[in-house]
Order: sequence, then structure tokens, then C-alpha cells
Amino acid sequence: MSNFDHLWNRVGRLRKEMAVRGLDGVLLTDVERYGWENVFYLSGFRGSSAAVLITDDDAMLSTDSRYVSQAAEQTPFRVLVQSKQQTIFDMIEEMLRRHSVRRCGFEGETLSYGTYRRLSSFSVIWEDTDGMIPAIRRTKDDLEISTIVKACQIASDAYERALTDVSVGMTELEFSKCLEGHIVSLGGEGGWPDHRFIVASGVRSALPHGTASDKKLAKGEWVTVDFGAAYGGYMSDLTRNFSLGEVSDPEFLEIHSLLEKAHSAGAEAIAPGKTGRDVDFVARSVIDKAGYGDFFGHGLGHGLGVEIHESPRLSPRSAEILSPGDVVTVEPGVYIPERGGLRLEDDYLVTEDGHRRLSCDLPQDFRILSL
Repeated sequence: MSNFDHLWNRVGRLRKEMAVRGLDGVLLTDVERYGWENVFYLSGFRGSSAAVLITDDDAMLSTDSRYVSQAAEQTPFRVLVQSKQQTIFDMIEEMLRRHSVRRCGFEGETLSYGTYRRLSSFSVIWEDTDGMIPAIRRTKDDLEISTIVKACQIASDAYERALTDVSVGMTELEFSKCLEGHIVSLGGEGGWPDHRFIVASGVRSALPHGTASDKKLAKGEWVTVDFGAAYGGYMSDLTRNFSLGEVSDPEFLEIHSLLEKAHSAGAEAIAPGKTGRDVDFVARSVIDKAGYGDFFGHGLGHGLGVEIHESPRLSPRSAEILSPGDVVTVEPGVYIPERGGLRLEDDYLVTEDGHRRLSCDLPQDFRILSL
């Protein structure tokens, strides 16, 4: 298998969808990192400016002189270099004309309005493919799975190291940066490109998305840490909880035990053919029966891959059917206003006969750290 076979397999899947929709081509753009995910997924290119056009018999990538050598290394596509006088839109128009593209697909969710206005001036019938490529991205191949496993391992090891550095008086933001530093030292690209880590201590832990602040960590407070590593263009997403010394409110240790049970029940429900709401219901029922249902307001989980949030969703509203190759998070939580909250999260692969935990090396237990 060549280094690029996985990319050609993805292109093959896209071309089948193009034929079904009657498209002559599909255009993807990366304008200063806006829309990079689909460009990377199909071409392998990770620069900050590119246009990719895929037709029935050709696959080409246009970029500027900054990225010529990089593109040659990262993509098997034919590379077209913009001249000093050309813009990316000049090259797009030229590619469309050379291949007589009349009906061309694009992913509206990753295209800015300004870019769409420029493209609309071309003599092409544009069709929003409405999530076609994200749907293809759902099914992870072996290379993607191994990359996500590595991202999980890096994040897990970094968390263990960060726990040896934490102390009373350190701020949430300092802990977040400490954790990200360990991720980089272990070979990761850093944290999530477009999201900050959640580090929420004490009463702030009642905020499900309480990104790290300048609040200082205090003795007896519990800390919820939602974090992950970027590696090879893919993400991991984990949540763990610890305290500095004995917890001042023992009820939250009971809540953590409840979340372990809900997490386990939800994970065991993951299987091909189940809907997102099926899996969510199993975990949510555990929390509901314990009397904390009003304090679990978000969905149980989401897809994971090139982006930190992808399809499918695990939520009360999700009718998406799980299938082999999906990677999803399971992250039940309980958040009590003005008191605090906890969440417990791991990443799972949907397999032919059930599921496999990808983040299996990091214990789920609540850590009480010695002072």
C-alpha cells in the first residue's frame, strides 16, 4: 500500500457520490485555514491557502509559492502553482474552465459568504452538497483510527504528567497551559486548534464549558478538565476530575461514582444500528433514576475526527444511526448551579459487533491529590 492509497480511497468514495448527484466536480477551498478540514481529509495538504478540484478523471490542488514544496510532499494530487499575478480565485476559474465543469458541488458550511460571492460570478451551476463530505468523513479508516488512538495516548500521558505539576494557587489557565506543554513535549501538535481546554474548579465546575480562567485552584476543590491532543491532523477528547486534598463536599464523590455508572451504561449501548438517541437514553436514565436528571442538560456525546465536533451526535434529538467506523465521545455530566459539576469522557470506535474504547489507558477514577 502506497503512502497515498488512503487518500485515493476517499476520492473514490467522493466520486461515487458525485455520480449520484450528477456533479461534474467538487470544489474545496482553504482560505487562511477556513475550510482546511475537508481539504486536508481528501488531499492530505495542511497549508493555509488552497483550492482543490476533484472531477471524474482528475484531482488537482492549487496553492501559492509559499507551499509548493509542502504540497509536493503531502498530496498525490496534481499541484498547480499560482503566479504572482494570480489570486486563488483566478486559479479556480481556470481549473473549472480547463475541465469544462458546468455543475460543481461545494460544502456550504465551510465556505464564507465572501468566497461564495466571488465564486458566484463564474459560469458554473453551484450546488451545496449539504454535508456530503462530512458524511464520508464519518467512516474512519485504519489510519485514522490509529492516529486518534495515538492522540488519546498523548493526551492521557500529558494529563498524568500535569497532575504531578499542579499545586494550590496555580490558576486554571496555568494548569491548562502546563497540560498543553506536556502534549507538545510528548509529540502532539498541541491542544485543539479551534477550542480552549475546559479547566473549571470549585463552583466554576457547574459551567459545562467553563474554559480555563485566572481563578486559582484551592484546597478541597474539585477540578474538571476537558482536554485533548491534536496529532496528525486528528483530535482526542477526554474529561477527568481531580481535587487538591480531600473534597470539601462529599456529595460530589457520589456524583462521580454515578457518572462512572452512566458512562459505562452508555458505552455498552454503543453498537451498529443504534441511534444517537438510543445510546443517550441508556446513560441518561441512570442519571435520571438517581435524581440528577435536571442537572444533565447536554447530549451524551458527539463524533470526533479531524474536527473536535463531528457527526454523529449522541443526544435525545439524534436519529443518526451508528455504523462501523464512527468515532464518538461518551461524556455524561452533572452540573448543579452555584455548587459545581463533574463530567467523565472517553472516545469510542463503533465496530462491526459493538464498540472499542480508544482512550483506554487513562483511569476514570476521581483523583484526590496529596498536598
